[in-house]
Amino acid sequence: MQLNADPRRADRERRFKPPPPTSAPAEDLTTDYMNILGMIFSMCGLMMRLKWCAWTAVFCSSISFANSRVSDDTKQIVSSFMLSISAVVMSYLQNPAPMSSPWAALTT
Repeated sequence: MQLNADPRRADRERRFKPPPPTSAPAEDLTTDYMNILGMIFSMCGLMMRLKWCAWTAVFCSSISFANSRVSDDTKQIVSSFMLSISAVVMSYLQNPAPMSSPWAALTT
């Protein structure tokens, strides 16, 4: 036992008090960031005919869809997903050859 013990018990246990309902919860922006990245990669895949960009857009859009909340705008998420799918389809319609890695051109 300490000889200098504080009679007010500074180290006592405190009950949890939930924050007041007026305070806004911290917002997770993963959905928005992945949605924007998916659209950028979709546009790069469509305009530059890069298959790896189109597939990256599908990946970003699926992450955005998986992390979306019920309150998020469903039309925007679905349109981003459809844009990325169309980028993959169009890139393979323009060039049906299998996808090569981006660094394959560096070795030849």
